[in-house]
Amino acid sequence: MRITVDPASPVPPYEQVRGRLAEQIGDGRLPVGTRLPTVRRLAEELGLAVNTVARAYRELEAAGLLETRGRHGTFVAPGRDDAVDRLQRVAAGYAAEAARLGVAPDAALALVRAALDAARRAE
Repeated sequence: MRITVDPASPVPPYEQVRGRLAEQIGDGRLPVGTRLPTVRRLAEELGLAVNTVARAYRELEAAGLLETRGRHGTFVAPGRDDAVDRLQRVAAGYAAEAARLGVAPDAALALVRAALDAARRAE
């Protein structure tokens, strides 16, 4: 697992961590069942606050990409289907492009919400 955080990036550090982990999960570099470092250990390795890494892990867990097994640790979650995997890859690409263009995460999310709303209305 290779993660780097660019302190000069307009993308918040938690989002950089979340995006890089999601990308590695989505493309198979972190296969199902892979145990991730503890929040403290990863925070220390990256020079980040513990809460920053904890937020990234929480968001990935909420998205169904990670699961926490209590004191046993945090693992790449099983049970994702192909559609979710493909959508995850597209989302990771979108997030990377938004960051490259300097679009703030809130603005990028607003664009996705608007597109989803338009697609729902078109059904």
